[in-house]
Amino acid sequence: RAPDRRGSPRLASTRLGALRLRPSRRVPARAPAPAQAPLDPLGPRLLGLRRNMAAPMTPAARPEDYEAALNAALADVPELARLLEIDPYLKPYAVDFQRRYKQFSQILKNIGENEGGIDKFSRGYESFGVHRCADGGLYCKEWAPGAEGVFLTGDFNGWNPFSYPYKKLDYGKWELYIPPKQNKSVLVPHGSKLKVVITSKSGEILYRISPWAKYVVREGDNVNYDWIHWDPEHSYEFKHSRPKKPRSLRIYESHVGISSHEGKVASYKHFTCNVLPRIKGLGYNCIQLMAIMEHAYYASFGYQITSFFAASSRYGTPEELQELVDTAHSMGIIVLLDVVHSHASKNSADGLNMFDGTDSCYFHSGPRGTHDLWDSRLFAYSSWEVLRFLLSNIRWWLEEYRFDGFRFDGVTSMLYHHHGVGQGFSGDYSEYFGLQVDEDALTYLMLANHLVHTLCPDSITIAEDVSGMPALCSPISQGGGGFDYRLAMAIPDKWIQLLKEFKDEDWNMGDIVYTLTNRRYLEKCIAYAESHDQALVGDKSLAFWLMDAEMYTNMSVLTPFTPVIDRGIQLHKMIRLITHGLGGEGYLNFMGNEFGHPEWLDFPRKGNNESYHYARRQFHLTDDDLLRYKFLNNFDRDMNRLEERYGWLAAPQAYVSEKHEGNKIIAFERAGLLFIFNFHPSKSYTDYRVGTALPGKFKIVLDSDAAEYGGHQRLDHSTDFFSEAFEHNGRPYSLLVYIPSRVALILQNVDLPN
Repeated sequence: RAPDRRGSPRLASTRLGALRLRPSRRVPARAPAPAQAPLDPLGPRLLGLRRNMAAPMTPAARPEDYEAALNAALADVPELARLLEIDPYLKPYAVDFQRRYKQFSQILKNIGENEGGIDKFSRGYESFGVHRCADGGLYCKEWAPGAEGVFLTGDFNGWNPFSYPYKKLDYGKWELYIPPKQNKSVLVPHGSKLKVVITSKSGEILYRISPWAKYVVREGDNVNYDWIHWDPEHSYEFKHSRPKKPRSLRIYESHVGISSHEGKVASYKHFTCNVLPRIKGLGYNCIQLMAIMEHAYYASFGYQITSFFAASSRYGTPEELQELVDTAHSMGIIVLLDVVHSHASKNSADGLNMFDGTDSCYFHSGPRGTHDLWDSRLFAYSSWEVLRFLLSNIRWWLEEYRFDGFRFDGVTSMLYHHHGVGQGFSGDYSEYFGLQVDEDALTYLMLANHLVHTLCPDSITIAEDVSGMPALCSPISQGGGGFDYRLAMAIPDKWIQLLKEFKDEDWNMGDIVYTLTNRRYLEKCIAYAESHDQALVGDKSLAFWLMDAEMYTNMSVLTPFTPVIDRGIQLHKMIRLITHGLGGEGYLNFMGNEFGHPEWLDFPRKGNNESYHYARRQFHLTDDDLLRYKFLNNFDRDMNRLEERYGWLAAPQAYVSEKHEGNKIIAFERAGLLFIFNFHPSKSYTDYRVGTALPGKFKIVLDSDAAEYGGHQRLDHSTDFFSEAFEHNGRPYSLLVYIPSRVALILQNVDLPN
């Protein structure tokens, strides 16, 4: 079983208190102190190369060498000049970008010369695995370089392990053709069980599931999954085209299995019929689906993958997942897959581990092939067949299920040989270059992004990276990683820190603004107040931090507000709106958290007597007019709808005109809107002057104090606010506003077109 993933470096490192995404203009590059070069077992030639990787180039020693190296890098990387123009502090690392880009280009060239191009290379699933031929026969193919022999067995041959041997090919590949029956029918029917039999060099006989298996199930009390030959007579026919790429990304992070209020594993059908309409109604235009790639251990939250090409059977059939995606597309909602290529489950009987009887095959051999904290295996990204497997996996989900992109999990672990373990990531540029970077993994990510955006130009890729690596979300042509977005992982940690460690009156407005705006220029971020990480057992959601046990007793509208519930509801709205408006170029919410879902999230496991009580989402709470959850749900809906109308996530970063510590006021402008937040727990302000860039008349378009949001109705929405040519906080105009305590407002200049 997989360990509790909250021990992963992505969470451990984010809670060190250091801010993650340092803007380049505030972090000048610092050359590391010279170090004694170790003896290199691979020889002096590689040692010289590695010594060059270890330190940035600087003009101080030999200016002519620096200029020559810089010019060579600019010549090799098509748009590197643009990256260095955006961030001049990256100039000392130009040779790193050059080396990364050349490695990416060389592999792409090799694929073209040896495989006919990445288009053909990424179609591995069309030949590997088991396939029905036009004549009714079966073609089978596997990569098992450490095997002595390979065989196919199953229901079709009475489980005789050796009656159908594969023929050995070059480069560790094996193939088998099984002719059809005399009546031309297939020998292995749809729905029958199969196994690959491996005879190892040590003489062991191993029963394995093909890495390319498209459907696996666990029946009854069986410990391991069974490989089911999935070859239905009629495949699902998609009815709707992919929606256009949204200008603003509003993501609803979802888990199919917990989407019901009942104590059971919910189905694809349930999600399609019951949850998709809710997501649409809330104004989200993107779903990020977790735990879809098959994982034997449900409580791993889908992060210990056993079968990479199989959609999880615990929720239903592949066709039902296809219907889910198709239905979302009919609603104008794009669907992203949470793809896990950072590691794999250690399971061998129903996973990739030890597939050919060796500890390598798809993974690094020895200690490098194991992630100690996650207790999982690490891919050998420099291996030709591993690249084929992973890139084909990307294409499979894009084409077979029509996902619209990916959220790549565990990117920090991939990027560095230390996997982020014990790293604070201060923002010093030397942390992102040199020997600690796993450039094979980085090159794979560049190839994956290249493939995704070549196949589907409107596709979206998101990196879960806590380190803040520069240029990860810059174009590959600039030497970057090619991602569209990265997760702004410091933001939820900041909110949890404030709620845990500080009184409301001690919240630092400048610190909040800094955390929300501290991101690299032109590298887009997905902002979020909380995700699934914060909902897991051992942590608390924002609502639970704010209201805790009173959520069980005082959420009825028939009872007066208690101070705890009043504070919780008002701050819950404010935290989400300021994160939405100021924190990034996209926004994410984990399912149920929009309405302050009570309790935590805990999957059935031995520690809770295999209970499903906390592995569910109680959406019905928002449908009960007698409960206050509806207020938070209404606010989340109208916040998203307002963003759809004005598009602040797609607008340039906000101009913050005020962050007043004594008054606890934050004010900023974005997309022609004026956002005002009063975080003071008790003080309201009459005729408070707020700066703006725009002259004219303003009206309230969103008010967290409104009755439909559980507010106190202290503002008159018919009031007109007129700005005057009175400079304030660096803005040429200003207006006077009444700002009640614990209120968030958005004002629109009505003289401007919507």
